[in-house]
Amino acid sequence: MRGFIYQLNVSSGGVPKKRVEVAEVTEDGLAGDRQGNTRVHGGPQRAVCLFSLERIQAMRAEGHPIDPGSTGENITVRGLDWRLVEPGKRLRVGHEVVLEITSYTDPCKNIAGSFADGDFSRVDATRHPGDSRLYARVITPGTVHTGDPIEVMPAGSGVPLT
Repeated sequence: MRGFIYQLNVSSGGVPKKRVEVAEVTEDGLAGDRQGNTRVHGGPQRAVCLFSLERIQAMRAEGHPIDPGSTGENITVRGLDWRLVEPGKRLRVGHEVVLEITSYTDPCKNIAGSFADGDFSRVDATRHPGDSRLYARVITPGTVHTGDPIEVMPAGSGVPLT
């Protein structure tokens, strides 16, 4: 399964995260990106947050004022079947980076502005399976660019799924 990076997003803390064209991915996440509350965001198991452009577009169609980066994701992905991207899966991002999905993210009040009536539970994995953002740890660091390919790989392997 293959898609591509639609948008890379960083901030000095908080949301929305702003678009950048190129990012260095380290074990701590995207260079230049900071989290406001490191108790619940960031760290090696939550180094990178990912979300699906198709899910963002579907939520906009429901009337939510959500945009790429507005819910705090570092990488907005296009073209992957988001229901199949789940904890344990690995992603080859660009030509160097390998990420491993570690968990679904817990939505918080900081992203309420992206949702009609502030209902940030719209991206809760339990209430809305397949619509959550995902956290990942960095297996192999490197540089990524907007437009780079993303491939879903079997957990623990270097072979992309087709």
